[in-house]
Amino acid sequence: MKSLVMSARNFLREEDGATAIEYGLIAALIAIVISVGAAALGVNLNALFQAVANCLAAPPAPCAL
Repeated sequence: MKSLVMSARNFLREEDGATAIEYGLIAALIAIVISVGAAALGVNLNALFQAVANCLAAPPAPCAL
């Protein structure tokens, strides 16, 4: 009986699972931030490349980037 009680106490005191979950949540948050940042950067780069393409298509006109 003591063995069962000791096993239950040890199981309740163990924090390895909670730490792993915390690290998983941090990794997921970092992945979301990277995804949002990459999407925003992609939109800005697309606009820049479109502006360069427009300037190259009509070289006599002055272009402002």
